[in-house]
Amino acid sequence: MAGYELEVDFYNSFWLKKTIKQGDTTPSWPGLPWNPTGYPTFAWATPTNPKTGDDNWYIEETKIKGGFNNTTAHIGVRAYTVDENINFDRKINSLIYSGVFNTRTEFNATNVFSISDGIVKDADPVNGSIQKLYTEDTNLLMFQENKVSRILVNKNTIYSGEQGSTEPKGDIPVLGQIVPFLGEYGISENPESFAVFGYRKYFADKNRAAILRLSRDGITEISSYGMRDYFRDYLATISNKWDVVELRYNIDPTNVGVPVSSVDVDSTTCCGLNIGAIISFNTISDTAIITNVVDAGAFCTVSFTPALTFPIAATRISAETYNKDKISAGFDIHNQNYTISMQTSPRYESTDATSYATVAFDDHINGWISFQSYKPLFIDSLKNKFYSFIDSSIYEHYYAGPSADNHGKFYGATTPTSSTVTFVFNPQPAVTKNFNTVAYEGSNGWKVESYTSDFEGFDREWSGGVITGTWDESQDITNSVLSYVEGAYDGAGNTGTAASPNNPPLLRAGFDRKENRYVANLISNSAAQPGEVIFGNAMSGIKGYVATVTVTTDGVTDVGGAKELFSVSSNYVASSY
Repeated sequence: MAGYELEVDFYNSFWLKKTIKQGDTTPSWPGLPWNPTGYPTFAWATPTNPKTGDDNWYIEETKIKGGFNNTTAHIGVRAYTVDENINFDRKINSLIYSGVFNTRTEFNATNVFSISDGIVKDADPVNGSIQKLYTEDTNLLMFQENKVSRILVNKNTIYSGEQGSTEPKGDIPVLGQIVPFLGEYGISENPESFAVFGYRKYFADKNRAAILRLSRDGITEISSYGMRDYFRDYLATISNKWDVVELRYNIDPTNVGVPVSSVDVDSTTCCGLNIGAIISFNTISDTAIITNVVDAGAFCTVSFTPALTFPIAATRISAETYNKDKISAGFDIHNQNYTISMQTSPRYESTDATSYATVAFDDHINGWISFQSYKPLFIDSLKNKFYSFIDSSIYEHYYAGPSADNHGKFYGATTPTSSTVTFVFNPQPAVTKNFNTVAYEGSNGWKVESYTSDFEGFDREWSGGVITGTWDESQDITNSVLSYVEGAYDGAGNTGTAASPNNPPLLRAGFDRKENRYVANLISNSAAQPGEVIFGNAMSGIKGYVATVTVTTDGVTDVGGAKELFSVSSNYVASSY
């Protein structure tokens, strides 16, 4: 028996086997062919391939026969392998920093993470994951789900009862002390709600139903300025759960053999596909990227690039994206407003008015000044310009350039769209009032689309000992008030722009201009209510505690031109019954 050292798949091992000598010195290898892709193959003895005695085996040993103090075989440099299945640790509440980047000397060490230095800064895990970082001068603001803190950069602070705060000498860490702001507030899982202007930072904490401002005086809950109940209810509808949107679609036979860059998908669920998602095809190796998804009601049009030619009708499109609700926000530098859009579904999934609420906050009055009727992907300001990102396009708001006569052409519309403002008259809230007139200061071309009172309840009646009827409510409403041009008419029966002073007298059925104010009487259009003697157009105005008014631009006065509205007022008297 003799032993031989072979190169095998096991480090520091010997392969021991029997041999049959032929002659004096030449060994032979009886039936043990080597399998280079795995373990060696051990064949049983055959008449032409004799084998006797014990089987062969592998050992990993440095001493011959494994005996005490026996001769040692030198194994050389011991080999090590790298475990490719390394377990990783998600440190969602930690920060790590690399080496420096110096633009002046072009020294770049951003890919250097020295394990000899303390390059990790851990925040309190109780406050959740780190969602947002913002650099402010020489400090770093850290927004966790349940806490907002300031991290000192290249400095640390020691507090003493005698001298206040002092900076220590010696080795200063890159990320120093974590100083939390007062208040149990965070940014939840909505870093997209963050916006900044000057020294004021704004963000939403969905988990605490609050919209917040971080300023020199700390954190302030600005949602409590007259809108606490509203934000409490709406933020409760926002979900931070990711939803999977899938597309499975067989190509229309009419699209076979011709380049195709879009398909109509007969499924409204596919309207949630994200722009930028990759589409794959089962019969061709090419892929495409989704560039736009348009919800057409019964189907969605999915556009992609590059255009592809499908060889057979059985070609199937497959795509998958992940969506979640969002709270998109930005600072409107033009009007100095924090604008926040709470969206219960992404824009590319739905643009219905019930799927979002966009609201603006003004620091000058510490109040929420207006709802707005657009649903952006993103909004932000740059160099005194306010932009919104819609689908794959960028739009500038408040444009006053050479083509500023195209007002009302919102987001690619080819024809002007009417602008609408809705507000509430609520003087003396505890007094029932008769609203008789309406007036506004501003440009020519505004009309009152609706003027309605608050709701009044009906009681069900008894008939033969049984309650009859239904629980119901009613409200007073006026006729619409036409604009100054729209409501003009002459003695020849011409109206609007066709009315002419050459056919006197020129009269107004809507707003008239007096002392550069546009005024009109309110004509009731209400149905008769129980106990009413005078109702409908036989009476002036409407009755109620409050009145909701919607004014809009008309379609005849300087179409596409600028329309300004400074103030709207209404004359009222206290109701005598």
